[in-house]
Formats: sequence, C-alpha cells, structure tokens
Amino acid sequence: MTTETRSLYSQLPAIDRLLRDSSFLSLRDTYGHTRVVELLRQMLDEAREVIRGSQTLPAWCENWAQEVDARLTKEAQSALRPVINLTGTVLHTNLGRALQAEAAVEAVAQAMRSPVTLEYDLDDAGRGHRDRALAQLLCRITGAEDACIVNNNAAAVLLMLAATASGKEVVVSRGELVEIGGAFRIPDVMRQAGCTLHEVGTTNRTHANDYRQAVNENTALLMKVHTSNYSIQGFTKAIDEAELVALGKELDVPVVTDLGSGSLVDLSQYGLPKEPMPQELIAADVSLVSFSGDKLLGGPQAGIIVGKKEMIARLQSHPLKRALRADKMTLAALEATLRLYLHPEALSEKLPTLRLLTRSAEVIQIQAQRLQAPLAAHYGAEFAVQVMPCLSQIGSGSLPVDRLPSAALTFTPHDGRGSHLESLAARWRELPVPVIGRIYDGRLWLDLRCLEDEQRFLEMLLK
Repeated sequence: MTTETRSLYSQLPAIDRLLRDSSFLSLRDTYGHTRVVELLRQMLDEAREVIRGSQTLPAWCENWAQEVDARLTKEAQSALRPVINLTGTVLHTNLGRALQAEAAVEAVAQAMRSPVTLEYDLDDAGRGHRDRALAQLLCRITGAEDACIVNNNAAAVLLMLAATASGKEVVVSRGELVEIGGAFRIPDVMRQAGCTLHEVGTTNRTHANDYRQAVNENTALLMKVHTSNYSIQGFTKAIDEAELVALGKELDVPVVTDLGSGSLVDLSQYGLPKEPMPQELIAADVSLVSFSGDKLLGGPQAGIIVGKKEMIARLQSHPLKRALRADKMTLAALEATLRLYLHPEALSEKLPTLRLLTRSAEVIQIQAQRLQAPLAAHYGAEFAVQVMPCLSQIGSGSLPVDRLPSAALTFTPHDGRGSHLESLAARWRELPVPVIGRIYDGRLWLDLRCLEDEQRFLEMLLK
C-alpha cells in the first residue's frame, strides 16, 4: 500500500464520529438509526473501492450528511411516483392509463378508511354479492340483463371462454386474432381457457359463410374481437355482430365479443372518432360483451362483462371468478365512475379522460404560447424553445389510426447535438415530479394536451 493510499484511507471518518455530528441527528430521527448506519457502512466500502481504483476520494466525502440525506430521500420515494405526462398519449399504459375522476378518488379513500358493504346485504343482514350494485348500474347504462366484474379485460376474456367454451371450439375470424401489450394473444388465452381455436376467413376478408362452414357439434361460441389497437384497410370484408348473431341463432351458437377499450358514450358527439359501444352490441343480442374499465371508460383497471343473465351466471359460478375478482377499491372507483355516466351533460367536465380528449387544439395552442416565454428565458442559452403543432394519440390500443390536433413546446439544441436532448430529458425525469416528453425529429416535444396544472409544471421546469 502506497503512502498516498494510506493517507486517503486515514481520511475516512469513523461511523461513531459521524453519528455524533448534529447534522446526523435529524437523519436518524427521519430514517432510523439502523438504516443510517447500514448506509454509512455501504458508503465506506464504496469509498475504499474508489481509493483502490483511482487513488482519490469520492466527491461526496466532503459532506457525508448531505450524501446520506440525498440517498435516503431517493430511497424513500414511492415506486409509483406522480409524473407530468406530456408524451402526447392520453391513455399511456406505462403511466397508469386513465386519470380517475374526483368522485372515484373520494370513493376509494372512503372504502380504504372504513368497513364497507362489499359482500353484506343490509336488508336481511346476510351475505351479499360484491358485483351486485355495479351490475345494476351497468345494466341500466348498457341495457344488459346482468354483469360481472373482474380485475382487467384480459381476465374477462379468459373467464368468458373458460366458463362457456372449455373443451370445445370457438370460431374467430383470422383478421381478429389480436395481440396486445405483453404478448397477450387471443390464441394463447384460448389455450389457457381450455378452448380450441377455429380460425375462419383470411386476414383481410371474412364472410358469413366462413363462420357457417366452421360450425360443428363441438362449437361452443362464435367470437368477435374488436381490433382496437390496429386497423386493416383497403380490400376488406367483415360481418358485424348483428349479422353474426342472426347466424348464431340459426345454428344455435351464442355470440360473444371482446370489445377491448369499450366506450359507454358515442364519442362522435364530442368531435372524436366513434368507437363501438357495449349498448349497441347488447341491442344486437350479443350474449356476452367484455371491455376495459381504464381505457375510454375512464375508470380504474377492471374487466367488465355484460350480457345475458344465464351466461353471466355461468361466469359467476366458475372457480376462476374468485381468482380474478376485483377488490373493494376497484369496485368503489368503478361505481363512482359509472354514476357519472348517469348525467351525460356533465361527463366531459367531470371525467378526466374525456376532458383531456376533448381539449381543442386552439386552447392548447394558447396555453403553449403562454408558457413559451418563461421557458425560453430559462433554457434559451442552450435550446430554441418553440410552439409547434403536433398530433396526440389516445393510447392503450384505443382508436389506433386516429390522431388529435394539439400543440407542443419543443426544445431544439442550438448546437444540434442529440446528446443534449437526451441529457435534458434525463434531467426532467429526475425532478421531484418528473416531466415526461418524447424526443423526435431532433427536438424534445412536450405535447400539452394533458397539462392542466401549469403552476406545478413551471415549478418543476424552472428549478
């Protein structure tokens, strides 16, 4: 060991001496004596490694308390941190999809703080069913005979198939064998449910006769899958649910639909592209319809199945239902969200998803112009800060080819170096409330469609 190395080692403080320092008293009160000591031992080991490798002390050795505080503060942060979503994707799967309405947030808080009538019937003091209240709401909104709630739409599809078609065949158009995120594929789900997939038609064209020829004594279901995350255009042919139901009745085979995102209102009345609605499929006499709670519906993650009473009863009595059932927080949030649909005149104001989707490009443009000046003053030495038109997307596999006109603040490095954009994006991700944008075409884009709290946004970016 060289004299220099020995000298550096001697500069490392003893843990006991550090703990006696007044700056460590508050750290011990906040994080606990045991955790502070553990971290100090770890940091001493790190410092010795640095000395051995580079014959120098780490920079943080000048202020141990500050480094301990920084590390423990970061460690104490929740894994689910609030962020400012300026990616241009409203229902961003990686950022939690739909924001919840205030009514849903309050309902969840109440359900968490107090015992609730989850499975308790106040009328006869006996056991109730956790889906009952929501089933009544869903029937009122969709016109279905009954309803069932599980923890997501993938679970809904699995339960629907396992309870009604296990050991039998399910007929599906080849053009509807979708894959969603996480390699969730309809053929794989069918195998897990114990069904046999019977593909019909071609990728771009499927006719009624294709279904007719596929039906045999082992056919349990005719299934439609809404291709909500892609679109086949051009020389195409598909039969709708009404036509398939008529064929199913003729052949005595029920029809079920996986609707995917599922909107409970006609989005075209808000100037948005129309999506198929559960109400329309129930009116067409589809036996079961499944859809998500946390996409266009704007509620919590949940899988919702509506349909005929006898079919829903089979789902409720299946062993998988208990494994897939929703908890009280999900049910509380979903009930509060569904109640908003009973007053459609206020829906675009009270439901965050719809409120963000219906913001006009003109309003967003004005907001961007208002925010440009302070950001240009702060970042102008390194970046050109401009207001640019852009296109938002709905996200989460909803309306995949449709875009919403929007406006963005863009940051372009004066020297044209892409590494500066990466560095800026990384700095923003390290903020107390991270700001998430996207890098495209030599710029860092902040699409303002989802920005409602301007004050917090400026507090973060002007730090």
